[in-house]
Amino acid sequence: MIEPAIVWQDAAITRVADFIEAAIANRENAQLAVPGGRTPGPYLAQLAKRDVDWGNVQIWLTDDRCVAADHKASNYGLLKKHLGATHATITPLAEDLEPPHFDLVWLGMGADGHIASLFPNMDPQPGGSPQIVRNTPDPLPPEAPFDRVSLNMAALTNSDAIMLLISGDEKRAVLDAAIAGENDLPVARLLSVATCPITIFWSPS
Repeated sequence: MIEPAIVWQDAAITRVADFIEAAIANRENAQLAVPGGRTPGPYLAQLAKRDVDWGNVQIWLTDDRCVAADHKASNYGLLKKHLGATHATITPLAEDLEPPHFDLVWLGMGADGHIASLFPNMDPQPGGSPQIVRNTPDPLPPEAPFDRVSLNMAALTNSDAIMLLISGDEKRAVLDAAIAGENDLPVARLLSVATCPITIFWSPS
C-alpha cells in the first residue's frame, strides 16, 4: 500500500474541480473515469465551467446501472446532463469495450466499502479479463434496484492517478479501517494493489 501518496483534503467543490482540471490539463486525448450517483453532480457542474480543452477529453464511467440512457438512474444520463455541452467525448459503458490507460480515475465509496460497482460479495482481483463486468448487487439497494456494469479492479488501477471522494463519518471509519489493513473490502483491495498516487477528499457531510 502506498500510504505516503494518500492525502486527506477538504472536499470543497472548487478544490476537487481544480484537482481534476490539473490532472487532465495539457494532455492530448486525456482519459478520465468518473463515478455516477448523486454525489458527483455539483462537482461535474463546476468542472463544466472550466476552461479545459474538452475536445481532447474522453470521459468514461467507472460504472453504470443497466437502464436506458434517459432513465433517471442512468449515470450516463447524469454525465450528459452536466458535461454534454462541453464537447468532451462521453463513452457509454458496455461489456464489449476495452478501457484505456486513464490519466485520472475518480471513485466514490459506499458505506459497505464498495467502489464503482465492485461489491463486498464479489471477488475483485487486480488482474483479469474482461475489464468491464456485469453484476447484480446483493442485496439490491432499494433506491437503485438494477444490474450494474463496472470497470474491474485492473481497469480502475490502470491510471496515472486515483481520486477517492467520500463524505460522512461512517464512510471515513470504513476507509480508515481499510487503510489500517483491518478489512478486506473492495476499497481495501484497491488501496493494496494500486501503484499510482491516490488522493482522498473527505467532507464531514
